[in-house]
Amino acid sequence: MFEGESIESALRRFKRQVQQEGIIKEVKKHSFYVKPGEKKRLKSKLAQKLKRKKVRRQPGDTDSKAPPRGQY
Repeated sequence: MFEGESIESALRRFKRQVQQEGIIKEVKKHSFYVKPGEKKRLKSKLAQKLKRKKVRRQPGDTDSKAPPRGQY
């Protein structure tokens, strides 16, 4: 705690730092055992979700000169 800093602001600063470092996420991840196959499925699902999110955020370039992926 800095000199003259209120408890509320120190707590807010602490929570922000914990969140940025991903400590809570790490604790939740280790709170129970996940079988290797299940871990692989979860990782794959997350990758697909992030890919869909990335595609959605891109502007629609329909007049692009590059052919769509998979069609050559």
